[in-house]
Formats: sequence, structure tokens, C-alpha cells
Amino acid sequence: MIRHLRVHGRVQGVWYRGWTVDQATALGLDGWVRNRRDGTVEVLVSGPEAAVAALIRRCHEGPPAAQVERIEEMETDESPPAGFTQRPTS
Repeated sequence: MIRHLRVHGRVQGVWYRGWTVDQATALGLDGWVRNRRDGTVEVLVSGPEAAVAALIRRCHEGPPAAQVERIEEMETDESPPAGFTQRPTS
């Protein structure tokens, strides 16, 4: 299963990207996370359906300082590289 996410809210400057890398790595997922210039965080995640769903649930909460307002979830054909990394702002 592959999902492309856009996370809206107070999600920059609150360790959201590093937290996402930790969560995805613990779940054995592939993909990446990056800040967007519009203030959102973008995530591309791939792996078993249950693990991807678990990450998405966790992303709705985020790290303690985050305030997630909503997450746009889209299907995609883009295949991420192995492992889960943090990418530069786009």
C-alpha cells in the first residue's frame, strides 16, 4: 500500500518530521517526509496496509507540540526508496 499525505496545522518547527521518521521506521515502512513552503508537511509512505494505516492514525496526533488540523490522504503510484528518510523543504 502506498499513500501520499499532506498534513495541515501547526506541524512545522515542532519536530514533526523527525517524529514521523521514528514512527515509520518502528513500523518498518518505506518513504519520506518533508516540510512544504506552504506550512504543511508532506509524507510518502509505503508498506503493508496495517502498518501504513497505523502511521496515518499516529500522524493525526503527531508529536506533543504539534496541532494537526487535518490530513489529506491520496493514493499514488510513486514508489519510495527503501527505508524512511527526511527530505529537504520543497
